[in-house]
Amino acid sequence: MRRNLDGLLFPRSVAVVGATPIPGKIGNAVMQNVASFPGPVYAVNPKYSEVLGRPCYPSIAALPEPVDLAVIVIPAEGVLPVLRECGEKGIKNAVVISAGFKEVGKEGAQRERELVRIANEYELNVLGPNVLGLISTRVGLNATFAPRTALPGQIAFMSQSGAFCTSVLDWAWKEKLGFSHFVSLGNKAVLNECDFLAAFAEDPETRVIVAYLEGIQDGPRFMAIAREVSREKPIVVLKAGRAEAGARAVSSHTGTMAGSDHAYDAAFRQCGVIRARTVEELFDFAYILSRQPLPKGRRIGIVTNAGGAGVMAADAAEWEGLSVARLREETLQALAQKVPEEAAIYNPVDVVGHATLEQYQTALELVLADPGVDLGVALSAPHPILRFADLARVVSQAQRTAGKPVAVSFMAGELGEEAEAILREAGIPSFFDPARAVRALAILAKYAEVRTRPKDPPPVFPVERERVRVLFAEARRRGRVRLGLEAMDVLSAYGIPVARGGLAKTAEEAGRFAKELGTPVALKIVSPELTHKTEVGGVRLHVRPEEADRVAWELLRSLRNRFPEVQIDGVYVQEMLPPGREVILGMVRDPTFGPLLMFGLGGIYVEVLRDVAFAVAPLSRPEAEELLELVRGKKLLTGVRGQPPVARAALVDLILRVSQLVAENPDILELDLNPVLCYPDRVVAVDLRLTVSEEDL
Repeated sequence: MRRNLDGLLFPRSVAVVGATPIPGKIGNAVMQNVASFPGPVYAVNPKYSEVLGRPCYPSIAALPEPVDLAVIVIPAEGVLPVLRECGEKGIKNAVVISAGFKEVGKEGAQRERELVRIANEYELNVLGPNVLGLISTRVGLNATFAPRTALPGQIAFMSQSGAFCTSVLDWAWKEKLGFSHFVSLGNKAVLNECDFLAAFAEDPETRVIVAYLEGIQDGPRFMAIAREVSREKPIVVLKAGRAEAGARAVSSHTGTMAGSDHAYDAAFRQCGVIRARTVEELFDFAYILSRQPLPKGRRIGIVTNAGGAGVMAADAAEWEGLSVARLREETLQALAQKVPEEAAIYNPVDVVGHATLEQYQTALELVLADPGVDLGVALSAPHPILRFADLARVVSQAQRTAGKPVAVSFMAGELGEEAEAILREAGIPSFFDPARAVRALAILAKYAEVRTRPKDPPPVFPVERERVRVLFAEARRRGRVRLGLEAMDVLSAYGIPVARGGLAKTAEEAGRFAKELGTPVALKIVSPELTHKTEVGGVRLHVRPEEADRVAWELLRSLRNRFPEVQIDGVYVQEMLPPGREVILGMVRDPTFGPLLMFGLGGIYVEVLRDVAFAVAPLSRPEAEELLELVRGKKLLTGVRGQPPVARAALVDLILRVSQLVAENPDILELDLNPVLCYPDRVVAVDLRLTVSEEDL
């Protein structure tokens, strides 16, 4: 459900509860800021009859009319009665600036739970508690206690950190960066990032949505909204907490390699969110996305009067996934006639240091006009003849004429106010570092691709769900939550191809199974406590059918003698398959986003090189295809050194079926298919490790 936040973001009237005439108090700072609001503003405080020249009312109930928004700045213990008063008065929106809730311990957490209950009872939109407040420049509202307000602009910003908000406001004022909305999320008791993401998407004054987040409350909801919004407006997020503070106990390969940050990376990629690594990137990306057009491709043109800067830009283009454009012959001929004889006319185009302003301008215009160039970067070092203001004017004109995105890197300590004003008016971002300029341009290319990504829904295969439910119920009845090869029927129920085999509880049964298979077999110990079979000597390979009973007897005796306290259920008898390309496919259940799939190449690639990629299930077919492309060793799947390619369609199908399995069965907590053997005509799961919840979910 999408909430209507118009009364919160675009109020027509505001009340400040806790307004005070005493300087230095937060209630005074908020009232000072709200006083500039052009609509009716009411002060509420039983201690005063007047605050800052306005009548002051003793309570919400005493107000002459219901306001659109109540801003609450009182001690925490008084907040709940005021919220109830708001509900009774018909006020539907509140900003609770007050601290003293779940961030301070058990008593505060209980108070916050009661706040949520009251909000639900009266259908209140509550921002906070424990927030700086919010700013909406479209209606002239500054409902914060920050010493600065926001300039008008097209960037909607939300932050989980109030202190970061004040820092950004101060910095943005100096940089003349404007915002449509500026929201401090605080404890997110009622409203969270999902609600504001949806609201900002519907605001015509907002072109880019930017967020600083330390966590997401509802991962699936966030992904659903972001998938839709990112096709219309870019979303840039700085997610803090990339490093894992500690490792949780897991039994699978996937679990040991999958951290929460992998889930955020995967989720953001899948729903089109651009992830910034630093504050600098956050606003570099936000600015260029809000001011420059999107490119049609990834081919960059580079024009410079300093050779080193051109080389740095070309290197950065490769790092950022851009290609240095190959200029047309007509462009090269025109450049040769217009620039100094010593100039390098092949991209990067270096017009050399003594080129005139007109020669620099001509080179830039020719490069941007080339049909093989999608975006451009203009570079310059400090020059005794060329003024940065003149260069800025030239670049701005060239960008307007070409209609292609451009960034500049004038490698100087200061450009001067005139140059900065010209570039700002044109919406052209300026950086000292050429690599930073190229990185910002690369984000434009990335977002252009986000807008055109396929909309395919996850496929739904016909499967035997009841069969899986019965298998898990039986495992729980026997006190088993960690399952191995004995649970291969779970895969079969979802149409996932598995090697033929079965569980033998005795050596004699193993012999019969082997003869029925009619091929050399692998014998693998089955025990809930010996999950790493090879390490404990629990595997025998290439066993002939006629020897299977003897080898099984020896294997069982050996393991039972070595591990007398360990439960051993028998041996799994499995057909021996020819060597194939090994891959691993696994899943762990992420607390924020749910089932997190991991795909990688097997053997040394996963154990040592950790060449793996992640995606949040359920996957669409294009997302499953993308997963194969994300591993560094992907060429091994397409065939190298005379080897044929693997059956890619079959591998994608297997990924999609596992995706459906883990999405439809939340009681699967961890899963490993390792290895899956890939051949030119098929793929086969050979080994399984699976953990289910102790109770049916």
